Amino acid sequence: MMLYVEVGFDDLITTYQLRTQQPHDDQVRQQCSRNTSQPSLPMRPVARSIQRITQILSHLQHTMSAHHQMPAAPWRSAFLSHVDKMESPTFMLSTLHHHGSSVTPRSRTVVYRGTWAEIPVNPKNQAPLNPSLYESDLLTITTDARMGKVPELSTDGENIPQSGGGGPVEAVFWVVETKTQWRLRGRAYLLGQDIDDPSASHIKQEIEKYMRIKNNDDSGSWNWGKEITAHFGNLSPGMRGSFRNPPPGTKRDEKPAPGLGLGQKVEDLDDEIARKNFRVVVIVPEEVDQLDLSDPEDGRRWNYQLKNGSWEKTELWP
Repeated sequence: MMLYVEVGFDDLITTYQLRTQQPHDDQVRQQCSRNTSQPSLPMRPVARSIQRITQILSHLQHTMSAHHQMPAAPWRSAFLSHVDKMESPTFMLSTLHHHGSSVTPRSRTVVYRGTWAEIPVNPKNQAPLNPSLYESDLLTITTDARMGKVPELSTDGENIPQSGGGGPVEAVFWVVETKTQWRLRGRAYLLGQDIDDPSASHIKQEIEKYMRIKNNDDSGSWNWGKEITAHFGNLSPGMRGSFRNPPPGTKRDEKPAPGLGLGQKVEDLDDEIARKNFRVVVIVPEEVDQLDLSDPEDGRRWNYQLKNGSWEKTELWP
């Protein structure tokens, strides 16, 4: 399918022939430069038109994919209901640590930060929020890029400078309020400051497969970088300040670099040091195990597996 867009720049009308696979903004600008023969062309109308082109393409891309988008997972409603009942929404995140040719398990407690594209409302969050256009079954946490678990989120144990990942993980929730254990296995992706750059497009494409459009508003107004900033803003100033801590795992008798130190509070959502170290982690579940022990005489267990774009549910003995 081809899209023809006519853009008027004063006396010049340039027709762009663009494929519906959305190009990067730089490619659009290069095409605009090649097709423009008047060097004195004012830049503001050009910039507005380019912005509108990318919004149209983004809207078409999401509208077309909406016809093939995955339905909500059958475990979603119960899982979210249970997590909402938790006094503190923490869970154990397990990863694989690569050291040479050996691989060993690693586990730590992390805080659940909601499902991707559905950031929990925090009245103290001063960050501009994306419109409520999408929902997903993808779990989110936040982490420091300097943490040891970051390379463990890759497929080969290599460090992830910015956005990347796709390594295997398992998340385990024990919801004492409902006496239910949830185990979610899948892949994890890191989202960094480069998320809106062409280099991170493959990460966005992987995650977009699992994002569902909730309404028909213009999806061009939804921005990935804005969503990451909103996650940063949802943290307390003290928690935001932890991203200015000395590098995790380094010796305490080593003097930290200027600007780093414990106990800092960060109010500025664009703090250079904190934002450099801040990451959002998105977990894509591929298998979910629900163990209900609320009735000690009749435990129940269900297994959900994602196969070919749909979930298969099987009841098992506990």
